[in-house]
Amino acid sequence: MWTKRSSLVILISGNGSNLEAIIDAISKKKINCYIACVISNKEDALGLKRAQKANIKTTILNHTLYNSREEFEVDLAKEISLFSPDLIVLAVFMRILGQKFVRQFSEKIINIHPSLLPKYPGLNTHEKVIESGDKNHGVTVHYVNENLDGGPICAQSILKVTTSDPIELKNKIHQLEYKIYPEVIGWITSGDMTIENNKITYKNKPLKNKVIFFQE
Repeated sequence: MWTKRSSLVILISGNGSNLEAIIDAISKKKINCYIACVISNKEDALGLKRAQKANIKTTILNHTLYNSREEFEVDLAKEISLFSPDLIVLAVFMRILGQKFVRQFSEKIINIHPSLLPKYPGLNTHEKVIESGDKNHGVTVHYVNENLDGGPICAQSILKVTTSDPIELKNKIHQLEYKIYPEVIGWITSGDMTIENNKITYKNKPLKNKVIFFQE
């Protein structure tokens, strides 16, 4: 039996393909939640059109119009707080969030990162994997804390590296993202995964190693 539907606010900066995967999972009733608002820091983000097509409220907060990151984040926090979301989802939001913002929404923000953290935080992960000759690559869903890509890990998805082309590798990684992100959101919103004091607890999920997919 479904419990109360959880509310999400999703932050994007671009294409919104992860957003589309979440919208699709909700529409197919794979996860019991709804998207209260999609917020973008870029006016031309394609993800805004994806949200509008699904009749989801959208808001644009152009960070370039602010004098500082702090001023931008004050308005961003105000906008998010209007919806009192159960979970804030960063779906390729290309802004590093400051300590004050993260503390305000402590243990309510999740992010997806294209590497097997703690390996390769930051940008250009696919190139780094190829340059290092890694046999495996993957994605990580994690809670956001004050350390860049350093919050508690919810789950990871892995694939074998079979190409030296970073674009091809990136496209393969995207396919993992579209599976794992809605899955983890479903765990959180159903209560199968909880966090307290930076410690994640799983209920009804055999996830001791936190790896849920492996793609050849």
